[in-house]
Amino acid sequence: MAKKRSKNLGDAEIKQIAEILDGWTGKLTWELLIDAIELRMFNRYTRQSLFKHERIRHAFELRKNELPEEGEGIRRVESPQLQMALDRIARLETENRRLESENNRLLEQFARWAYNAHIRGLDKDFLNQPLPAVNRGQTK
Repeated sequence: MAKKRSKNLGDAEIKQIAEILDGWTGKLTWELLIDAIELRMFNRYTRQSLFKHERIRHAFELRKNELPEEGEGIRRVESPQLQMALDRIARLETENRRLESENNRLLEQFARWAYNAHIRGLDKDFLNQPLPAVNRGQTK
């Protein structure tokens, strides 16, 4: 029986994979990430399909660089409620750093686009024109 192809990666799936990376602890490899994605999302993707998406690749690299070195422990406390809160804070701080990094990359891209538009003589009014309406009528 042929293996079923996994669902294409859309914005929602990419966001979910980035969130998996935000909460990642321990050793991080592409294969371990693929296994974690399969457990959580019930789809198995290849390293190549994940790597081709810039947001995933960037989130992976950022998280890999932030993970503590071997022997450096994550702070542990006796109280389960306090430990849950510390884990959540750590995940949210990681997510915040990732989102700041994504935002900076988008601002750089916007500056590049604005410069290129200026070079070609495109003014702000031209660039701010609304998109054409989508015709969702029935085909004949």
